[in-house]
Amino acid sequence: MATSIGVPGYRPFFGLEVARARLNAMASAAKGQQAAAAGFGSRSYDEIELEYDASLSTCWCWMNPAEAPSFTPGLLRDISAHQRSIREAFATRRPDAPAPLKQWVLASRLSGIFNLGGDLERFAAWIRARDREALTAYAHACIDVLHENAVAFDKPVVTVALVQGDALGGGFEAALSCDVIVAERGVKFGLPEILFNLFPGMGAYSLLARRIGAAQAERMIMSGKLYTADELHGLGVVQVLAEPGDGVAETQKLLARNLRRHNGLSAIYRAGRRVTPVPYEELRDVTELWVETALNLTDSDLRKMERLTTAQDKRVQASIEIEAARAAAE
Repeated sequence: MATSIGVPGYRPFFGLEVARARLNAMASAAKGQQAAAAGFGSRSYDEIELEYDASLSTCWCWMNPAEAPSFTPGLLRDISAHQRSIREAFATRRPDAPAPLKQWVLASRLSGIFNLGGDLERFAAWIRARDREALTAYAHACIDVLHENAVAFDKPVVTVALVQGDALGGGFEAALSCDVIVAERGVKFGLPEILFNLFPGMGAYSLLARRIGAAQAERMIMSGKLYTADELHGLGVVQVLAEPGDGVAETQKLLARNLRRHNGLSAIYRAGRRVTPVPYEELRDVTELWVETALNLTDSDLRKMERLTTAQDKRVQASIEIEAARAAAE
């Protein structure tokens, strides 16, 4: 699992601590529900918030990362611990007890951002330091979480990604690891890694190839372009489109419909994982290639990566301003 690896001179994303504090205050009611999360929410987390809806047998996992709107080491640790608690809840329930949950939703607390993937500034620092161990540990932590989602904890659980903001790089990969993607119109998905001479190494190829075929997956990865939710809906990558601001309501409708036919739906998804499995070993092999490729980046490539970091900073600032406006209106 990921470890906190210090990087000299590493700069947390400007202003995210402020946004995080504001969002935590706004979400205090949701945090209060954490302890009631059906046996797997009794512990507290720093970078995720849990809500359990007993009427829909659903656990909502809201990402709220510190430092950057990305898969920080802390966010990866929290999601992994939560995933283990789900397995434990199933393993320790009484034989005559109902399943601890039947549906699981991954979403984000940050306005306009689902997740921007890997922390590019952290990557650049590790690459400049030739720190293969740090890159490898981070990559393995990412696929540990992604694979557990991709197999739905090896339980009859239907997993849903609710994407209300942009999902780039590892954020897109995280959404792809779920059975169903619900996306609001106007959000963007993309795999920008080729723009700085790298490739998305934590599941994108494996998951996209199984959804839309290897040729289309390669075209998407090699393009580096952003895709709208509507475009991906047309390709079959996004299953449910929602109007802006209606993502939660549309997801709740989906969960209610799916709960009535959960027995059949969960079996269909499990059958799909049997027919086109995503072996952990495959993901691990690709991460090794990703690390090797990352260490071959030139100074010019790293400067391009760092320019994208600046763009990510601006996205965070936009998220802060949106939340400030909402808080002022309340």
